Amino acid sequence: SLVSTSHLQLAAFAFGTIGWILCTISMGLVEWRIWHVDNTTIISSGIAWVGIWKVCFISYLHVSSELKEQVCHKMNDYETSIPREIFVAQGLLLVAMVVGALGMASTIFALRSIYMGILYKTQIIRFFLAAGFLYLTASVCVLIPVSWNFYSVVHNQTISFPPSFYMPSSPVAQEVGGAIPVGIISVILLMMSATFSLSYRFPVTPN
Repeated sequence: SLVSTSHLQLAAFAFGTIGWILCTISMGLVEWRIWHVDNTTIISSGIAWVGIWKVCFISYLHVSSELKEQVCHKMNDYETSIPREIFVAQGLLLVAMVVGALGMASTIFALRSIYMGILYKTQIIRFFLAAGFLYLTASVCVLIPVSWNFYSVVHNQTISFPPSFYMPSSPVAQEVGGAIPVGIISVILLMMSATFSLSYRFPVTPN
């Protein structure tokens, strides 16, 4: 009967794991903001990808007109020129990755106690509560940079890149990259995991 009370929490672990993986994927993707530029002298394709760690674009300049290469510039070495929404995203997504991993570990300890028949009510409930709050914290840490960068795209906000980046300070237009939808799905899954974990109730057995 104890195992039958933890189906939602098992689903919470599955959703939390997938949400954590998607959070990690979104953090590594460079397609957070897609810039369309009019100067194609260096940015040959007219499109640049702005991530939270680097900026990339396709250029024919350094090879030949028949060959192309992807040029990327890291942004973590130029903290003074990084806009606030990208700087905050770097920190919060790292926090989300660590906190989400702790949430999964807490869920594993609680499920292990249930499935092995270790009937320590206080211990099981505490682990599920901890997991719920950790998942919730991770989801908020992903939601803030995703929402902030989405707002920046919608309002076509500019970025003052260093001259060595060969990037204009403002694009002709910009659109949402693939990393933002991935982040939104991660937020939904982590919030569902938090809800399921916090909803656990230890079964009451008659004496």
